[in-house]
Amino acid sequence: MAEITFEIVKHLGVLSESAKGWKKEVNMVSWNGRAAKYDIREWDPDHQKMGKGITLNDDEWEQLKSIIQE
Repeated sequence: MAEITFEIVKHLGVLSESAKGWKKEVNMVSWNGRAAKYDIREWDPDHQKMGKGITLNDDEWEQLKSIIQE
């Protein structure tokens, strides 16, 4: 299986934190050297391990914001 690389380009905020220190965060993340996308997932305190999450492009992000505001 190919290695997945990532870079957190911009930290946007923390939604919650577990008792073990993992934080559910909203970030702009570049996956495998591609353009950064909005990303919502849990990260360990060192940002080396991550949980399952969702990645959204700009259009999807704007649609999500619109849905939330309704």
